[in-house]
Amino acid sequence: MSAQTQTNPGMIRKPWIIDTTLRDGEQAPGVVFSPHEKKRIAMLLAETGVDEIEVGYPAISAAEREVIREIAAMNLPVRLTAWARASLADIELAASCGTEAVHISFPASRLYLELMRKEQDWIREQLHALVSKARELFDFVSVGGQDATRADIALLQRFMLDAEAAGAERLRIADTVGIATPASVMSLGAALRQVSSLPLEFHAHNDLGMATANAFTALGAGFEAVSVSVTGLGERAGNAALEELAMALAMSDGFESRLDTTTLARLCDAVAAASGRVIQDQKPVVGRSAFQHESGIHCAALLQNPLSYQPFLPAQVGRNDFEMVIGKHSGTAAVIAHFKRRGVEVSKEEARELLDTIRAHSDRLKRALRAEEIDAIREQNSVKHA
Repeated sequence: MSAQTQTNPGMIRKPWIIDTTLRDGEQAPGVVFSPHEKKRIAMLLAETGVDEIEVGYPAISAAEREVIREIAAMNLPVRLTAWARASLADIELAASCGTEAVHISFPASRLYLELMRKEQDWIREQLHALVSKARELFDFVSVGGQDATRADIALLQRFMLDAEAAGAERLRIADTVGIATPASVMSLGAALRQVSSLPLEFHAHNDLGMATANAFTALGAGFEAVSVSVTGLGERAGNAALEELAMALAMSDGFESRLDTTTLARLCDAVAAASGRVIQDQKPVVGRSAFQHESGIHCAALLQNPLSYQPFLPAQVGRNDFEMVIGKHSGTAAVIAHFKRRGVEVSKEEARELLDTIRAHSDRLKRALRAEEIDAIREQNSVKHA
């Protein structure tokens, strides 16, 4: 990845996408991936075209190290990175796993330094000692600042300069408790770019619901890389969602990524099954409701042009065609289309008549109607007019 920033107007940016589902994603409370699930997720991530997979935290256990070795042996066309604390023991355990890269995490804010009972000078000393050792063991070394978005700017700038001097090849800015906003990300990127051209990564958390927006903003604010997770899986409210960022990049001018968006539904379904976290209906990009429509005005337009009330087609993320739901807000076009799919021709006049009953039933049941209920209403209406 080039160290050159790509913030000039008109320049095509090629963001580096790092997926952390297997590391930060599995840290979501109660989530445990089996070795088989981890290998399948890694394979699907590679097929989707992410540039780098943060494959795990080797110091957790011997079992964790074994599955990382197994994933490394798969020879996937993607950089694999092991995560380590600022500890020589962690780095050596990571080196035993066969990954190409290592990420070393340091405290960045005064709060985190106090929690670890460390001083700023300790960071400088450890950066030089640990990065130097890591460069002997790995092809690529990145370092990160935990709680960086709550750190003093001057302290963070010094951290960046120290990381660069130590030989780190990328600096991660972690929004550990998810307090960043797009505006603060832009200001932070500008402040860091004043002191160094070291490649930057933004690691977003979703505590304020802004993780994907912050990751997307970072790519236009001096950050070359962002870390994401599938479905946004991660600690507390989660991380920036890979599928959301992938579609935002695909629909925005000025970005060129390797991501194949048609694989997103399969990938998200696999992670949801492995994590036990059901994809909510209203989940952007891959949720069921993302391609469901009930409003009569919307359905009538969608039947003419499926992009009229959808930002992209379901097939672009690997889902089936959009679904028209028949209920309180439906119009005649949706009713006619419903029966046409069943090989039954219904006039506009009959559809209007059926709608009165459909809406009354929907009001009473407090939901949309099922296909068989709609069919039954027409049968009853036909008997009434017989």
